[in-house]
Amino acid sequence: MKLIIAAIKPFKLEEVREALTAIGVRGMMVTEIKGFGSQSGHTEIYRGAEYAVNFVPKVKLEIVVPAQLADEVVETILKSAKTDKIGDGKIFVLDVAQAVRVRTGETNDDAL
Repeated sequence: MKLIIAAIKPFKLEEVREALTAIGVRGMMVTEIKGFGSQSGHTEIYRGAEYAVNFVPKVKLEIVVPAQLADEVVETILKSAKTDKIGDGKIFVLDVAQAVRVRTGETNDDAL
């Protein structure tokens, strides 16, 4: 099993969710986050005053899938989250040692 963590632009969330559902992803966790990468934040003007925004709003997706589906999930996120502008996000893929469904006690792939 693989854990895929993706940080994407918030307005791309629904498009990414629809694309992942279409390839068979049955669940994901979504968290609103703030962060910065290459763009190191930006400046905005509010009521005539310029100020620095050091952290940019993002959405973090956490998806656990069988190992054989991981590459397709990453490709789907890449295609559906891409805007070709700085700050599109990052994707990380980690190994998962164990998964357990709390309600039934099913483990690993059966728990997904």
